[in-house]
Amino acid sequence: MTSCAVRPATPTGLLSVVLGLLFGLAGTSTSGVTVALPLLAGDLEVTTATATWMVSGYAVALAVATPVHGRLADVAGIRAPLCAGVALLALGAGAAALATSFTHLMIARVLQGAGAAAVAVLAAALLTALTDSGRRGAVLGRLAGTSAVLSSLGPLLGGALTVVGGWRAAVALPVAALLAVPYLWRRSAVPGDGARLDLVGAVTVAVAVSGLVLLIQSPSAGAVAAVCGAALLVVGIPATAVWVRHRPDGFLPRSVITNSAVVRSALCASAIPASWFALLLGIPLALAGWGWSPLTTGLVLVPSAAVGVLSPVVAGYLLRRLGSRRTLVAACATTVVGLAAGVVGIATEQPWVLAFAPALVTLAFGTGQPAMIAAVGAAVPDDRRSGAIGVATLCFLTGAGVGAAVVGGFAVVVGLAAALALLAVLPITGTLVQALARR
Repeated sequence: MTSCAVRPATPTGLLSVVLGLLFGLAGTSTSGVTVALPLLAGDLEVTTATATWMVSGYAVALAVATPVHGRLADVAGIRAPLCAGVALLALGAGAAALATSFTHLMIARVLQGAGAAAVAVLAAALLTALTDSGRRGAVLGRLAGTSAVLSSLGPLLGGALTVVGGWRAAVALPVAALLAVPYLWRRSAVPGDGARLDLVGAVTVAVAVSGLVLLIQSPSAGAVAAVCGAALLVVGIPATAVWVRHRPDGFLPRSVITNSAVVRSALCASAIPASWFALLLGIPLALAGWGWSPLTTGLVLVPSAAVGVLSPVVAGYLLRRLGSRRTLVAACATTVVGLAAGVVGIATEQPWVLAFAPALVTLAFGTGQPAMIAAVGAAVPDDRRSGAIGVATLCFLTGAGVGAAVVGGFAVVVGLAAALALLAVLPITGTLVQALARR
């Protein structure tokens, strides 16, 4: 899409908050249900390890559908895919709340994740298109901070809803997103460029990402998941590479995935949601094992919401003073410390340490995501910004699926603390890559 079609002076204060709340509702689709997983598993007659697939499946759908929505925006403009995605997010949540079997629940969660992906990529693309470079860091920081606050309050909201109406009430929370559709329809009229949508490319990427998550979660899921995951990876990775050569301007634009700034920023940033999702899933499971109720578990994670309030200010300041690369370095380093706190808190059964861990990673999330978006947006032409942000967000949210899969796959085998320690390899690597990268 072309940036000249939009006036840089367009007011974005309320819009960034509304989009942040929608992004937060997408986050509560994970954080708000983790406190209810034991009750959900018992009601649907599956194990808790199996129930974690509802988190992994949602995250995979979120990751894979993200660049689809980005390319749709390039083709037809932002308004239609954004509003349709928000509606699908809400309807998927409603269907999940009415699920009578775990299979029904998984189908609804995948649809919900596919809808949430529109918010994940197009919220940032819309605000980027509507703001000039001088205000962009603050606006994106407000988006990330608002979403981080609501996502971090997810466990408390989910716990309260679970007490009142059971796990179904917690799962249904994102239905509230429907209220925002009329407002978004009026404020998101940013045109596209009419390019074709590459569905084959989307399928090959979906196969590869699904295989990765299946393989990671296979230690607890069993040999069938391992074989299926390996097979999907063996098919998906070469097929994606072949298709990129065949369609260099397709689902994964060659100009984007060969751009070192885009790739480095996206892969580095992906370690942050991996750690965030892992903690938001792992901490409630640990506290449930210690006999804590869903509501008291949610209270432990309230400090994360307080940190999320400060994230927009911190993100804007860091982007102005340090730039996007150094801000990503700081975010990844903070994530390492947060994961270490999570490992210590679980190993020593110290709830106050567990409250400290996700607060640090929430700060990293609220500063790292806008830093990644700023870096990617500056590295590509304006008419491909939505698609590039979509590809970067694909990596970012694939990290979320990886984090959930590590907890679901390895916690049963090696213990939750060891699984989080294993996951720390990602932010450590991201910190080193960005710290050593040339400008």
